[in-house]
Amino acid sequence: MPTRIAVVGTTCAGKTTVAKRLAEIHGLPHIELDALHWGPGWSEPSEDEFRARVEEALDADGWVGDGGYHGKLGDLVLERAELVVWLDPPLSTVLRRLGTRTVRRIRSGEGLWGGNRETWRGAFFSRESLFLWALKTHRPRRARYEERLAKHDAVRLRSASETEAWLAASGRLT
Repeated sequence: MPTRIAVVGTTCAGKTTVAKRLAEIHGLPHIELDALHWGPGWSEPSEDEFRARVEEALDADGWVGDGGYHGKLGDLVLERAELVVWLDPPLSTVLRRLGTRTVRRIRSGEGLWGGNRETWRGAFFSRESLFLWALKTHRPRRARYEERLAKHDAVRLRSASETEAWLAASGRLT
């Protein structure tokens, strides 16, 4: 089984959930790009600082990384991965998951990266709303992933049942 695994996909495709499970199954550290990116008050590091953080994390002997950030990192993560898992659920699934996750995070006050928290206003009544982002970017990002991942040995999973079956098979390979 590969020891450097990248899990990619659009917003709320299930990247972190799948990456955590793969890391647990294979006894590898989990690298969450969002945690390396977001600071207090939703502040962002410079591109150089972010790249340095990611490069340092990827220097480990093995890892399961999740996230995109291709605009800031290019193919850095993909080029270092031995296996790329592309989570590609339909937009309806993404929106349902996003709604469930957002309401849960707001109600519980769950802390996110850099101590940030989601708010009703930010989630539903803002130009930075992840719902608007998902609606705007889902189709073009899928097209970019198709193009970008053509040169990588990627596993494309389009549904929760496909993902569960693949994870179960992955666990048997250990």
